[in-house]
Amino acid sequence: MPAPRPARRLLALAAGAVLAAGLAAPAGAAPSDRAPEGAHARAATTAAERAAVAAYWTPARMRAALPGERLAPVVSPTEAAAAAPVARGTTAKVKPVPKPDKPGGGKPGGGGGGSTDPVVTGALWTGGTAVVATTGKVFFTLGGSNYVCSGSAVTSANESTVLTAGHCLHEGPGDFATNWAFVPAYADGARPYGTFVATDLHTTTQWESSGDFSYDVGFAVVAPVGGATLTDTVGAQGITFSAPRSESRYAFGYPAARPYDGSDLVHCAGPLKSDPYGADTLGMTCDMTGGSSGGPWLSGFSTSTGLGQLSSVNSYKYSTDKTSMYGPYLGTDAQQLYDTASR
Repeated sequence: MPAPRPARRLLALAAGAVLAAGLAAPAGAAPSDRAPEGAHARAATTAAERAAVAAYWTPARMRAALPGERLAPVVSPTEAAAAAPVARGTTAKVKPVPKPDKPGGGKPGGGGGGSTDPVVTGALWTGGTAVVATTGKVFFTLGGSNYVCSGSAVTSANESTVLTAGHCLHEGPGDFATNWAFVPAYADGARPYGTFVATDLHTTTQWESSGDFSYDVGFAVVAPVGGATLTDTVGAQGITFSAPRSESRYAFGYPAARPYDGSDLVHCAGPLKSDPYGADTLGMTCDMTGGSSGGPWLSGFSTSTGLGQLSSVNSYKYSTDKTSMYGPYLGTDAQQLYDTASR
């Protein structure tokens, strides 16, 4: 009888460093509250707690959140092929909110969205525009370690919502993160718009209960900075649910593992492909590394405005293929999660 095929292992792209002794205790998150539309935890709910989190993330601590690997065993290729597809409904779009009067724009790039998009497997983003302001670094603490991911401001009713990967705010399964903060337009240590601290964290029930990478989606609600909401400060990208899978994408993030160092915004661009083992996720050729997790995938992206429609996030790579990035398909579960968080 032939030996069973080994289970696949995949690499979630968070980056981390162990906390040194004597650092401030992390601000705690309340126990999770599971509901059909996802799992939820309160984070820094008082002004004092939010001030403590913002103060916790000193430049030294942010620099110390170095790349690290998070390996998670998943089903075999045969089991993956038999997995149920992600539920999808009628395509639903929420429009982006531009903020052209804010810093962080700059010269337009060339071209726009569609089939003529270039293929970019990983390069610094030098095109300026709104995507610089809406994309940022995510910092958080899990299990005694400090981590860094990426995220994006998304249009929302509360004007205060960040889209990221589920594993950038919850262990899946395990605990919710603490000390969660979003730094838009991060550039080599600079925080031009300040530090937006989370008041609420949301992820899918599938990620919270079993670490299912097909549902590796998270939304964080953040408090205003200086009396201004996140959208008032940096604008927001649109978001699309149950989108056509044939569209090309732009992907952005702050990869921190070699050959990158986490200092600057990096992008990839190109057509979508399928997971080779049958998982109902999206893939593209992209060499971004640890720290880019949660960074936005944008369809219909305009390089002249820097705005588009969020349609996935950087989520995982296979250890046998470092050239391909995969992200969750935003179907009806992600839409319900967004509706809950954005309220």
